[in-house]
Amino acid sequence: MAKEKKLVESITSRDEDFAQWYTDVVREAELCDYSGVKGCLNYLPNGYAIWENIQADLDKRFKDTGVQNVYLPVLIPETLLQKEKDHIEGFAPEVAWVTKGGEENLAERFCIRPTSETLFCDVWSKTVQSHRDLPKVWNQWCSVLRWEKTTRPFLRSREFLWQEGHTIHATYEEAEQRTIQMLNVYKDFVEQDLAIPLVTGRKTESEKFAGAQDTYTIEALMHDGKALQSGTSHFFGNGFADAYGIQYLDKNNELHSVYETSWGLSTRIIGAIIMVHGDDSGLVLPPRIAPIQTRIIPVAQHKEGVLEAANDLMDKLKAAGYRVAIDDSEKSPGWKFSEQEMLGIPTRVEIGPKDIEKNQAVIVRRDTREKIFVSLDEIDSKLQEVLDDVQKSLYEKAKAFLEDHISSATTMDEMNEKFNTKKGFIKAMWCGEEACEEEIKAQTGGATSRCIPEEQEQLADTCICCGKPAKHMVYWGKAY
Repeated sequence: MAKEKKLVESITSRDEDFAQWYTDVVREAELCDYSGVKGCLNYLPNGYAIWENIQADLDKRFKDTGVQNVYLPVLIPETLLQKEKDHIEGFAPEVAWVTKGGEENLAERFCIRPTSETLFCDVWSKTVQSHRDLPKVWNQWCSVLRWEKTTRPFLRSREFLWQEGHTIHATYEEAEQRTIQMLNVYKDFVEQDLAIPLVTGRKTESEKFAGAQDTYTIEALMHDGKALQSGTSHFFGNGFADAYGIQYLDKNNELHSVYETSWGLSTRIIGAIIMVHGDDSGLVLPPRIAPIQTRIIPVAQHKEGVLEAANDLMDKLKAAGYRVAIDDSEKSPGWKFSEQEMLGIPTRVEIGPKDIEKNQAVIVRRDTREKIFVSLDEIDSKLQEVLDDVQKSLYEKAKAFLEDHISSATTMDEMNEKFNTKKGFIKAMWCGEEACEEEIKAQTGGATSRCIPEEQEQLADTCICCGKPAKHMVYWGKAY
């Protein structure tokens, strides 16, 4: 009994200390830990399995839109990086450099990729000649390195895993359409499969990606009221194309620049899953991306026939297509239940001697802990119904939380009061001047513009900060 109590007590309450709760869950669920390289993570099996499912789902969605996967080098020559000045200036503080090869000093420094726009542009500048070569719609799954000063598991680390899509097109309109298309791919994936509701829109000039003409974002709201930028899609226009000399001949044999996009989603989305759905008992994973959708727990497994029945049930559910495992260890049932909850497995199936007599099993939901008694003859279909309802319920709960934590303000006093008393997003009008963004950030203790939504509301005629005519309604929030 002492051990069963210890597992729950090892997690700090979310409302007592959210930052510590997050660290406790990452540690106790064995998702990742820090490596011997400061700021870099060891992705452990439980955490990496979540990323594998995210990768598999997104990869299919990408390919359904015509994306092809490639892989480019991890090293970028300094001369190549220098060609797009805004880009290198934006990343300069985070770049790590390789200066030696073996015992020899290199003639030119190489940066370890913080992102790969320059590499893709280099390839295309050498291979694209005609309109027949367009479009190029490529993506790579890889890691990147950014020399962050402050790190936190999944949310911000020096090396992290992601996908980075890069495309070039013959026309402005086609590239812009691809930019929005990929933003919507992210939105659909995060809302449908991760059960996380979002606020979406365009970044302000000061918040957009280095070298981009426009940056679009999906923003999620964590349980502590902070925003998390969860994926971005960038429209570059032809800035990169001109810098790298990417041109094509059209049907009339006339020379033109191409238009470029880039879009990415990283392992920080795992942090969003933890902080949106988790509770004081640990992880709560949406069934669609959970590495294990149900764990079978034999009760009184020392009694005749129990383990055999549990294994038969596992075989039946595996054959039906579920991701299923069995806990036939010698731990007590209570400990097994706590461990299943800690790991966020969406359901568990309990089966013991009395259940076998009644030809039934008990499905227990992770999110509500509701117990559902099901005939063994129907369990393969009933389990899907339960998993579907868990997926739906997680989204609806998170959606209600998001909607309850969006408010509006028309004066700075009102905005400050709301940021001090209520967590979440605040909608307010803005003149479009960077100086007002900085002033709002200073007055509110760190609130930044999260996005300019496509659907605008006219909350007032003037900017909340300076009183000049307003140009945009903006979502503001404190963020990770």
